[in-house]
Amino acid sequence: MSSDGASASSDGASAFRDAPSESQDPPSSEKSLVSEHQPELGNDRPRIGNQDASVSPFEDAKITESLRKLDQVRSRLQNIIRGKADVIESVLTAMLAGGSVLLEDVPGVGKTTLAKSLASLIDLKFARVQCTPDLLPADILGSSVFQPATGKFEFRPGPIFCDLLIADEVNRASPRTQSALLEAMAESQVTIDGNQYELKQPFLVIATQNPSGFEGTFPLPESQLDRFLLRLSMDYPDAESEIDLLMEAKDELVSDEGRDDGSRHQPVMDRSELLTLQSAVRQIHVERKVASYVVDLVGSTRRDSRIRVGCSPRGSKMLLQAAKAKAMLSQRSFVIPDDVQSLAVSVIAHRLVPRSGVGSSSSAMRIVEDILQKTDIPV
Repeated sequence: MSSDGASASSDGASAFRDAPSESQDPPSSEKSLVSEHQPELGNDRPRIGNQDASVSPFEDAKITESLRKLDQVRSRLQNIIRGKADVIESVLTAMLAGGSVLLEDVPGVGKTTLAKSLASLIDLKFARVQCTPDLLPADILGSSVFQPATGKFEFRPGPIFCDLLIADEVNRASPRTQSALLEAMAESQVTIDGNQYELKQPFLVIATQNPSGFEGTFPLPESQLDRFLLRLSMDYPDAESEIDLLMEAKDELVSDEGRDDGSRHQPVMDRSELLTLQSAVRQIHVERKVASYVVDLVGSTRRDSRIRVGCSPRGSKMLLQAAKAKAMLSQRSFVIPDDVQSLAVSVIAHRLVPRSGVGSSSSAMRIVEDILQKTDIPV
């Protein structure tokens, strides 16, 4: 990671302030949604509320140290999951943004391994749920159990009361059980027997699913897909990475212990440091032109004749939040259009309903890529 992120912030912010402002503003109603924390431009420098936007969050030693440790997490994940640096980067971005991730691909490419390794390296309290057709909502949320000794019902929390929930093969669960995750992912709380229970922060869900064409799967409804910040595909590793994986497995088999000693999964940071970084993401500066660019991209999905249902305003907010987390991960105190572009497909595509029902997932991704090519980039 670059060590001169703070100095780059000053130059970048200056470039944005001096840029021409002829571009058309987005509609005021949606502009307020994506830019509710945006600065008001004065004569001298942009400000975020009462905070000077030119003050970089990286001047805080605690944030700098937490980012250094997060870089170690990234390096270890890249040693565990070979050839997937882009997927690892996206998962870390979602974690900083406080969003959940849906990992979709064929079995055996490392989806669950990535999720479990991330939880171990950050020392998060995590739980894993193996989804099956007979899994009940109470198996995830918890339930009230009658205690004869006291004559009262006692609530026993389920696995969702953790920092990171791994929902493995989520599309093998019934729609009723899938819906149990909705409230938790959207509001960080669950309602059981009429009582509301808050979920402590940080809380995120990393769900894995097999392609819907596989036997015994229940496609996630649009309302639940919309709760995921990113949908990612692991895909097969390249040849060299797969050879490294095989050689590593061979070495483990002939080692004295006969198995991994777990040193690669030792925690390198804790949940308090993660919370510090998530809070610092809110300090990342977003120029009004970048917010307008987000609205232009999302608005294009609503006007495209190939799409039956376009991206919602929630999608706009999530794309901007993810872009801010991407900037933080890159040690920049401001968002640039490249941050938005690199995340647009992963954030927007699964929120679209193409008119063509066949191969809708890949079709939506191609449409978003086409929109990115056609939309003017702010300068």
